[in-house]
Amino acid sequence: MKASLPSAVAGAAIAAALVLAQMFAARAAVVETGPNGFALRQTLHIAATPERVYTVLTQPAKWWNSEHTFSGSAANLTLEPRAGGCFCESWNGGSVQHLVVVDAEPGKVLRLRGALGPFQGQGIDGALTFTLKANAGGTDLTLDNIVGGFIKGGFGKWPRLADAMLADQMARLKHFVETGSRDSTSK
Repeated sequence: MKASLPSAVAGAAIAAALVLAQMFAARAAVVETGPNGFALRQTLHIAATPERVYTVLTQPAKWWNSEHTFSGSAANLTLEPRAGGCFCESWNGGSVQHLVVVDAEPGKVLRLRGALGPFQGQGIDGALTFTLKANAGGTDLTLDNIVGGFIKGGFGKWPRLADAMLADQMARLKHFVETGSRDSTSK
């Protein structure tokens, strides 16, 4: 039976997305898990200077996935790239402090502390570190996320879910830096 053109195109798009996801996943990993926390590491190469990558990294409203916001819109995100600066979200009727900047070295390191998303309501703290290194005419960007504390019901599925969410953010950051546009699937 011959597939119709729309379903064939959809099938090809799904296959391409799976290949890209597998290529990216090869460089993303849950490094360690334990009863009180986990560590994630993701690395990717971005075709831009470390200075350019750092600049865009500090502008999450341009690339963050709106599905991972409290307000439903990444346009409400800000990040002050200085020690004590806030990775915050503000909208009419509310605001959230996602993380606090503890180390800001333009083009080299951005480190934040706190608990993202569903971890905010638990006894959790984390360190989210982005390390940038010039390589092959671009930047190798490494994300390290170390999370620990107490969570009702245990950490179970959370390392895998956090890794997938952060892999999505990294892919969106790369796409924005390299193309200057948001991923067509982002909101």
